[in-house]
Amino acid sequence: MTTAKHLQDRVVLNNGVEMPWFGLGVFKVEEGEDLKQAVKSAIAEGYRSIDTAAIYQNETGVGEAVKEAIAENGLNREDLFITSKVWNADLGYEETLAAYDASLEKLGLEYLDLYLIHWPVLGKYTEAWHALETLYKNGRVKAIGVSNFQIHHLKELMQTSEIKPVINQVELHPYLTQKELLAYSKEHQIQMEAWSPLMQGGLLDHPILSEISNKYHKSVAQVILRWDLQHGIITIPKSIKAHRIAENANVFDFELTDQEMEQIDALNQNHRVGPDPDHIDF
Repeated sequence: MTTAKHLQDRVVLNNGVEMPWFGLGVFKVEEGEDLKQAVKSAIAEGYRSIDTAAIYQNETGVGEAVKEAIAENGLNREDLFITSKVWNADLGYEETLAAYDASLEKLGLEYLDLYLIHWPVLGKYTEAWHALETLYKNGRVKAIGVSNFQIHHLKELMQTSEIKPVINQVELHPYLTQKELLAYSKEHQIQMEAWSPLMQGGLLDHPILSEISNKYHKSVAQVILRWDLQHGIITIPKSIKAHRIAENANVFDFELTDQEMEQIDALNQNHRVGPDPDHIDF
């Protein structure tokens, strides 16, 4: 069972850095007022983790919103946990170092809490990882990790690396439960994090999930996010609506039974809404 009892509870990563169990993702949220309001609503609501990426092309807006939210909520930069990711075109030692600088400049931040390799592009991610290790050793980033890595990618990476990833952020939801990857990650102290935890809204009328949600007077989204947390998985649902941002985070006042957890686990179909990490051509 998760230890998260509150929106601001944190998990200790394998390098000792603490990361919130719950955050806001901003994938497919374009620069503009909606983006800024979403980030500011989330932080005002109590969220302390914001997840972006270079390819989302919204780091500038995220950075502006973070600055405003810090001022408006009486926070310090250290209270927040900001993640970004290096894009495939920038994988390589010097290229990745430059990409990190570019992300920091757009965000208007002195450092990132977490920097991830976005996709495991064959022949490129080991060099990029050495760049992340350099950034980490030089104290320029608090933690480094990967995204969309399968077990064999992690094994290859760890053969040539000095520093183990703290995070593997992957597509994970009741139709893609990633059981083997989760077990492997736990064994190696790599924290799993779910992107697209709600399968982009594709599960919100599922009968079994609806039945469980009715029992607790919760939404299906809340049940799925609770399921993540009880599996010890960090989760970053995306929304730009303030009421949905608040609702998504209201998952700390109920607990799913072991039987309900198993019922949800049994929905797995190995179904992806995003690309297959073993067959990427971008």
